[in-house]
Parts: sequence; structure tokens; C-alpha cells
Amino acid sequence: MTTALITGSTAGIGAAFARRLAADGRNLVLVARDTKRLREQATELHDRHGIEAEVLTADLATEDGIEAVARRLKDPRSPVDLLVNNAGFGNKGRYLDVSMADELTMLKVHCEAVLRLTSAAAEAMRERGRGAVINVASVAAFVPRGTYGASKAWVVQFTQGAAKDLAGSGVRLMALCPGFVRTEFHQRAGMSTDSIPKWMWLDADKLVTAALADLSRGKTLSVPDPRYKALMGLVKVAPRSLVGGISSKTGRKYGPQ
Repeated sequence: MTTALITGSTAGIGAAFARRLAADGRNLVLVARDTKRLREQATELHDRHGIEAEVLTADLATEDGIEAVARRLKDPRSPVDLLVNNAGFGNKGRYLDVSMADELTMLKVHCEAVLRLTSAAAEAMRERGRGAVINVASVAAFVPRGTYGASKAWVVQFTQGAAKDLAGSGVRLMALCPGFVRTEFHQRAGMSTDSIPKWMWLDADKLVTAALADLSRGKTLSVPDPRYKALMGLVKVAPRSLVGGISSKTGRKYGPQ
């Protein structure tokens, strides 16, 4: 039986990955900061699907947290076949309204942790000749919209570049770029979602199904919904100045209040 490790597993997209992978018969390593929620999640998934669910409490904004997860990914006694780097958050406020400490914490979680955990997993997977990594980014990666979008753009570029370097090794890497998904993300950041049109919301379980299908097809980039695929297509052909203006207005309308 194969094993998947999911960061940020207790809510939103991470929890949807956990449900789907457990239903598929995979053992899980569940990673988040809240031990109580992790244990409750592990018990539920074990009881429902009969899989083994290991709990690993770790804060990926800290050195100890990143190192603990990296050690687990390198453990040859219990190899991880799929890593889902899902942990992340947003800061409330525009550039220069957010403290430098908070900005650096976001970069540590979105960039440093993703780099180090992907590297730890990929190295072990390459030795075995098989494995996969899904790095959860965002459609915000494709528009000029603040440090959150910039960090997710880094995730996309890093993942696709690493995927090319590992081509032929048996290790697959894919960047997943969802749009608005009903999770705890906006609540934790203090962002209002009342004005976001209903058509822009995605279902986390359907998103995961589409993402896993894209991974099986060998894609290195997944935008898992026709609506957002169309929007990103428009972004590619629209003038950069126009995209920047629309992105700024959209951010003020749908972003932190």
C-alpha cells in the first residue's frame, strides 16, 4: 500500500486530498499545526477507509517544523510515494501595509518549505525510481497581485523547472493552481468573501479529482476548472498593463476588507 504525505491536511484542499487518497486506499501522513484536529482526522479516515493515518504536528513557518517533515520524507523504512505541499496562508493588507515579519513568514511557508520538502521527497523518490509531488499554488500566480501572488508564481516556476530536470527519473512534479475554494483560508486572513460571485467558487473535492487526473496524465501544471482555464487564457493574451489594473481592482473588491 502506498503512502501520501499532505501538509495543511486538516482543512480545505488538504482535507479534500486526504479524503480522496484515503478512499483510494493510500496510507497517509497528516501534517498540520493542531494536534487535536490531526488526531480526529486520522481516526475518522482510519475508521472509514481502513487505512493507516500517521499524525505529524509541525509548523512550517519554523525551522523545526520544516526539518521534522523533511526527516519523515527521507525515512527509508516508511517511504512516501506522494507529497502534497498544501500548507499556506494569506496576509491581510496591501504591500507595505503588512509587516515585514509577516511577509517573511509567508515566504518561508510558501517558498522555503516547498523547496526543502520537495527536495527531500524527490531525492528519496529518485532513488526508488518512482513518486510524485503536487505543489499547491494559485491562479494568483499568473497576475501581478502582491506578495501572495508572487510567492505562488515562484511555486509554479520552481515546480515546472524541477519537473524538467527530473524528467525520465520516475519522479513527477505538478503545480496545482486553483481559484477561489471554500476553505478556512479567507477567514484566517480576515478577508471578506461576500462579494465574490458564486460562479467563481470551486468545490474542493472536485478540484482534487481533476488535479489527480492531471497528475496521472503527466501534466506539470494543473488549472482544474474550465472557468479558470478560460480566464487564464485571457490573461495570457491581454496586455500586461491591463491585467495589472484589473488585478488591483479585483484584489480591492474581493481581497482583505
